[in-house]
Parts: sequence; C-alpha cells; structure tokens
Amino acid sequence: MLTKSIQQKLLRKQRTLPQFTYLNVLYRFLFRLSLVTVVVLGSGSFIAQAQTTDDLTLQDLSAFQDPGESWSIVEGVSASLEEANAISTRKGTGVLVNDPSDHQGKDLFTNFEHGDIDLELEYMMAKESNSGIYLQGRYEVQLLDSWTTKNPSSGDNGGIYERWDENRPEGQKGFQGYPPRQNASRAPGLWQHLKISFQAPRFDDIGNKIENAKIIEATLNGVTIHEDVELLGPTRGAIGNAEVSQGPLRFQGDHGAIAFRNISMNRFDQQAPSADNITFNIFEGAFREVPDFDTLTAVHSGKAKHLTTNLGPLPDQFLIDYEGTLNIKEASNYTFELNASGGGGLLLIDGEEVIGIDEEEGSLSLEAGNIPFKLYYARQEQWGSPGFNLTVSSEGLRPYQLSDQRVTGQSSVNPIYVEAEDEPVLRSFRDLPDGSRLTHAISVSSPNNIHYTYDLKKGNIVQIWRGRFLDVTPMWHNRGDGSSRPTGSVEQLLDQPAFAVAQLGDKQEAWESDTAENAFNTKGYQLDRNDNPTFKYQVYGTDIEDKIRVLPEANGVKRTMNFQNIAEDLYVRIAVGQSIEKGNNNRYLVNDQSYYLELDDSLNAEAFIRTIEDQQELIVPATSTLNYTILF
Repeated sequence: MLTKSIQQKLLRKQRTLPQFTYLNVLYRFLFRLSLVTVVVLGSGSFIAQAQTTDDLTLQDLSAFQDPGESWSIVEGVSASLEEANAISTRKGTGVLVNDPSDHQGKDLFTNFEHGDIDLELEYMMAKESNSGIYLQGRYEVQLLDSWTTKNPSSGDNGGIYERWDENRPEGQKGFQGYPPRQNASRAPGLWQHLKISFQAPRFDDIGNKIENAKIIEATLNGVTIHEDVELLGPTRGAIGNAEVSQGPLRFQGDHGAIAFRNISMNRFDQQAPSADNITFNIFEGAFREVPDFDTLTAVHSGKAKHLTTNLGPLPDQFLIDYEGTLNIKEASNYTFELNASGGGGLLLIDGEEVIGIDEEEGSLSLEAGNIPFKLYYARQEQWGSPGFNLTVSSEGLRPYQLSDQRVTGQSSVNPIYVEAEDEPVLRSFRDLPDGSRLTHAISVSSPNNIHYTYDLKKGNIVQIWRGRFLDVTPMWHNRGDGSSRPTGSVEQLLDQPAFAVAQLGDKQEAWESDTAENAFNTKGYQLDRNDNPTFKYQVYGTDIEDKIRVLPEANGVKRTMNFQNIAEDLYVRIAVGQSIEKGNNNRYLVNDQSYYLELDDSLNAEAFIRTIEDQQELIVPATSTLNYTILF
C-alpha cells in the first residue's frame, strides 16, 4: 500500500490542480499517452536511442579472425547479370568482398562477440550466388540470388534458414525455417539494403535458457520481411548447437561470390533487469481521488510470475497494486516508460517516485542488486483491453519489456491494402522523397508483382516496385488525406516531380521544371484488354504516346515512347541519379548501382551522360520511337 509520504505527495498534486480529480489526472495522462508511440521490445520498430555504434570501416581485414584467401577489401565491385558467380573488383578500400572462384571459400568471423544487436549493411549478390549472415554464429539470415522468385521459401533471400536434425524422417530433417513475408530482392550486381534487430537468448543465473533468441524485425530494401520471430534453436550450419548470450558475427564464405559495405552495428550488451517476487492486490472502483488503502478490501490478491493483468476476471473499473523487486544486474542510469490502457499508473522504486500519475517516463540511477518497487495501474475507461507496457532502457540496453503485455494506444489502425487483382489502376496522391506531393499520380499494378507510379501532370514514370501493390490506409481510413504508398521494394526513379521531355539549346542547359515554355497538355490514357494504360500528352507541339509494360520474366519494365511532329532540339531524360555508369553493351548502372537501364541499339550511339550540379543524367534525343528497359 502507499506510504504516508507518497500519499502526501499525491494529495499535494491534487491541491495544485483543484479542478481535477485523481481520475481526471489519470485520464489526462492516458490521453497524452494515446498520442505517443512508445517503442517497446517486439514492437516492430528499430530502436532510436543512445547506444554505442560500431562501424566496420573496412580499411583492412583486421576486424576479422583469420580471414581466408577468398576475402579481400576493395573499393568497387560489380557482378554479371549473365555469368554465374562472376564478380569484378577495383582496388581500394571500403568494400568487403568474397570471391571463392580462385580460392577455397571460408566463413568469416568478427573479432568481437555480440548479444542484442541492431545490424545494418548493404550487400551485392553475384548471379546464382549463395551466402548468409549468422547472428552469434548460430542463426542464419539467408542471402541468395532470389531475383524474380515469386513465392520465396526460408532458403531464399532474406529467409531465416531452417534448423536441421539428421534423426528426423526423410523430408522432415529441415524444420522451423521462416520465409520472408514477400520477395524484396534486387538483381545480381545491385546493392541491397538489410537491417536486422536481433535479441539474444536469455539465461538464468545457473545457465538455463529462459527465453529464446528473436528477430525483432528485419527489413530488406525497405520492406519488413520478418517481425517478432522467435528462434527456437540454432539454424543449420551453426558453429554449435549450444546457445550463448554472446557470439561472433559470421559471414558465410564457402558458397558463392558476394560483397558487403556500410556495415553498422548498435550493440546492446548490458544485461536487462527483471521484475521478481511479484505480489498484487486488486481493488474495485473508479478511484476518483487517492484512496486510503487501509480502509479498502482487495477483491483478489496473490502472486504473479510477471507484471500482468492476466490475473483472472477483473472489474470494469479497478486499481491493481503490484509490489516486488527489481533485479538490477549492472549499475546504470535507467529510463522507465509506462503506457496504460484506459487509465494511468504510478511507479515507485526504493520508495522514490520515478513515474508520476501525470507523467509518461522517468529516469533513475540504480546500483546492482535487488531493489524494491511498487507499481499502481488504475483503469477507469472501458475502451480497449486492460493492460499496460512497462519498459526499461539505458545506454547499453534497448527498451526491454518488464510487463508481459504491449499497449499501443487508440491510434493504431489495421492497414488497408489494395491487391493487384482487385484494383489494377488506382488514382491517388503520392508523396516523394523531397517532400513534394504528386496530385495526379496513377499507380498501375501487375499480377507479376511489378508495379509503377506515373505522374500525369509531368508525363513521367516516378517509381517502380516489386511486391504487394498499395497501402491505401492514408486515403481510405476515416476522411483520409488522399494518398497511397507502395508496399514492396521501391526503386525511386525521381526524388521530385520532373518532365520526361524538354528542349535543350545546348547539352548543359538546365532541365525545365514548369510548363511555362513547354505548354504541357495531358490527353489522358487508354486501357488495353489487360488494363494496361498508354498515356498520351502534348508538349512543345509534339504528340507523345507513352507505354510502360512489365517484362514477361517479371524482372523489370519496358518503356516505349512514340513521337509525332517532333519539335526542334527535343530530348528525353531517361535516368537521374547520384551516379550513372556505362556498363557492357547498351547497359547502364544508375544511382550507385541501384538499378540497370538498357537502351535499344538505335539509341545508344546518341545517348550521353551529363553532370548537373550534384547529379548525373542520361539523355537521348527524341526520335519517332524510343525504347528502353529498367531492370531492378
């Protein structure tokens, strides 16, 4: 029950706010929390708090144990779209590459070990290559050339590889693998971006595992492919079946050619506190003012293994009084956050108020040892299920769930998706990376899971993506704001609205950004029998038909532009990016090897790359018919 000093503190707070009852204060606290997103373990969000960040600078191989001859540090790397396991390098530093074609491949282990970790990196697969990243050397996230795979398995790119048991029947030796939610893979020779938030297994004081390892979240090329996945044991090929609290990061090197760069790690090596020896008392009522606990009779009392509201039937309105000890394993300054459903709470540690009734978090320096705490959860409102989050974090500890429930507030909305077969063509607003909004965007889907967005006001393709079609929650939930967003792996072709066609007096003239000179006039679009649109517009008096079609192999799109009455000095800008490199034949690598662009033979001789300010552009003269292909 509340000590006399705490009762006096709460009563003083009431006297400073005479117009509010205890219920009002708690409700005010709840309302504030409903507007705040509280990041908790397993919430599916990467942690954004202070912690030590380790970047592998990749100036040499000194960060790794006994690296094999197939591993090297280079400056640049490229891979063939046609030849299996073919990778080329350029001397320098900054890129870690494995090329087992001339040397016996060997796995690469870091000198350091890790427990909980947020790992972020980029990697490039060679054609038909196979590799993987083993967290703690034991849990493999598969890296594979899975370009265009429609229904990925646990053995495909981004999958959590299966476990293996030779004693199981044939056909069942592999088990408990987890495929990615969707295939977000890029083509061989393109950089792919991977983020993994990993929780190491937990052990008690005598070494017994009390909690499994977990992939809190993994994203591949901007797409969430795993969320809150429990790992019941090491995957196939682990360095050992015994699970540990710390282990090395391991890069598979005995299968195929692969390159890595921009490897960044946030390691959370501090041991998490635990809430132990918990007892509780449940009191019925709304508690509109601070109660005198000596005059109340609990409707239910007992012991609990966790801080939980799963304590049997609860009254509609109640107050739960929890008491226990915090087992602090390492001295540190800890931050506690509390989010409650239908009410509010109060946290006291060693007699000191850490989270007040009108507060959402508090911090306290604690020494190692067992420290008494009290937690009060009062619920007055009846919307939502009863429950609360109590999390603890520090510089070396990502927010750790001390309670067994997760409350996200009233504002969470089930997403509304549109699939390709439901709505093949959809008009909406579309937001671009520079903050601008396309007001006349049209998104076009394909059953091959390749989709694109077209800007009707500029006559240009803006983005393409692989995966599911659209999330229309911003447009269709409540009144909405009219916008939609892709739900797959997006290749952004333009960061801001831009015309595809312009007149250039010379090859360095700035590209036009408005319609003052070009008299742009859209003529709408016409659908074929498969609901594929052909866009029509007029610019500089030139009539243009713009047709974009998904390739049959589902590896990209082909654009065909037909011109009539071509104006003088008319050009088409077909690529913009921080870099454009000419590759073999008519193929270009665009925007730091983000996608490929292939020109028809008739255009290649006339195409030129120019640099304008901090970006490069690929330009071709307008002819009667212009064809090019985007592969990604």
